[in-house]
Amino acid sequence: MDENLFSKLGDVSRLARRSFDARARSIGVTRQQWQVLVMLRRHEGVNQGGLAELLDVEPISVCRMVDRLQDAGLVERKPDPADRRSWRLFLTEKADDLLGQLRPLADGLEMLALHGISPAQRDELCRVLDTIRQNLIPGTNADLVSHG
Repeated sequence: MDENLFSKLGDVSRLARRSFDARARSIGVTRQQWQVLVMLRRHEGVNQGGLAELLDVEPISVCRMVDRLQDAGLVERKPDPADRRSWRLFLTEKADDLLGQLRPLADGLEMLALHGISPAQRDELCRVLDTIRQNLIPGTNADLVSHG
């Protein structure tokens, strides 16, 4: 049976996550922890509901993850000035240090994964993946074209 593009992308993503998990465990970080920390690095100040949406998990799951990260001194909750029932999430200095340790692990994995691929091919791959990602965002022209 021939594999389609999304099957191959899924396999690559799964293998990359598995390999990174093994590397991250060496410094005591779980997959859930590093995913939350990386997403907060990109979207610092997001509330828990927004973080749940970004991670594509249930809000209660994010609440538990953030509780553990806060207990570990990696995440800080600050009151939302626009909504007193909501909390904004921020990384601590300790989280910045931990992410600094994770960066070389990610870089090493990327070097391994892209071995034998020229810089021009890497650039083209990134451009193609950016286009695919943009096409799959709801409300884009590609979404409108596919639905009529």
